[in-house]
Amino acid sequence: MADITTAMIKELREATSCGVMDAKRALEAAGGDMKQAREHIREQGIATAAKRSGRETNQGIVESYIHGGGRIGVIVELNCETDFVANTPDFRQLARDVAMQVAAMNPAVVSVEDRKPEHEGTDAELALMAQPFIKDSGRTIGDLVKEVVAKTGENVRVARFARFELGR
Repeated sequence: MADITTAMIKELREATSCGVMDAKRALEAAGGDMKQAREHIREQGIATAAKRSGRETNQGIVESYIHGGGRIGVIVELNCETDFVANTPDFRQLARDVAMQVAAMNPAVVSVEDRKPEHEGTDAELALMAQPFIKDSGRTIGDLVKEVVAKTGENVRVARFARFELGR
């Protein structure tokens, strides 16, 4: 097993925003392999998100995004548990990224569970949470939300969105 250095812990913390002990445990579990440690942290975040999914989300923000010289506009409601988290940079960036995703990909519904029989297409085409992120196709919007849940320790959800396009 490789020696876990403070530099390795610091690097993993900067990459994942996890705590010191979480970074150390992940590196130990991965035998010092940074890539495996990141995956371990990501999996922990998914488990954390699943535990928090039942919590009430009464706070949050409404984010707007205008694209294409004013030809496309999006409004997204992103909810969390407290106004403290709603004002964090990670939460605000998630809201911005979700709004940009809606503008670019024009999903029909928030999640696969919201899909109606008249919607034609794959889950990734229709459901926002199942869509590959436009800035990193290796992650879905659902993955982005889970990452923010892991960082903030609160339940986070996309409540709704509206997309407007000239001529449609």
